[in-house]
Amino acid sequence: MIPWLGNHPAFPPVSRALRQPNGLLAAGGALTPDWLLAAYRRGIFPWFNDGEPILWWSPDPRMVVFPDQIRITRSLRKTLRNAAYEVRLDHDFAAVIRACAEPREPGGGTWITPAIQAAYIRMHDMGYAHSVETYMDGELVGGLYGMALGQAFYGESMFSRRTDASKIAFVHLARFLEQRDFRVLDCQMTTAHLASLGGQEIPRAVFVKMLETLTREEMPPARWPQNGAQAPWN
Repeated sequence: MIPWLGNHPAFPPVSRALRQPNGLLAAGGALTPDWLLAAYRRGIFPWFNDGEPILWWSPDPRMVVFPDQIRITRSLRKTLRNAAYEVRLDHDFAAVIRACAEPREPGGGTWITPAIQAAYIRMHDMGYAHSVETYMDGELVGGLYGMALGQAFYGESMFSRRTDASKIAFVHLARFLEQRDFRVLDCQMTTAHLASLGGQEIPRAVFVKMLETLTREEMPPARWPQNGAQAPWN
């Protein structure tokens, strides 16, 4: 059994999370800024389907990318150098999260519910949530969004409407984070796609210990500069 959370943003130790399903920690609470900030500082994030209570997770192991260790294949590097694209930061956060919420297949669902969208748009307005966007011919064709706290960035979701459009956004994000002394890019769940970009699994206890240092002195929340990522790759 998992605990039902009360009215204040207090979570049980992540060591109490279930092994199956991996990382399920608690239910209840709210998607307000105080709950979300308390969760991310502890390596916890919300993930639930429409019609379910809010579910909070902290899987073990944790997949992360260290920004200075991102893996770029030869074919992707060629795309980065030669493709006609533009990368923007925080230009249209709402459009990115809506695109991420689109079902991946006809008739499919999404965990990025209207409540999730509203919560993260609010966090964006406060300067905590950010988007990285790939444009081709003036059209938004790929991107991602996530949360920034201190020297940690927590990736939430990405989408792609053209080949490699989300990968373009991801590698530009990694370079942007490295230039600004972010130490870790959290990917939450292990996937082959993220592993191909340099994602590696680390024990949850190690990740949470890292966050104690990386989020201790939080940078003031703010919009990221829209021209903060360069295009094309160089």
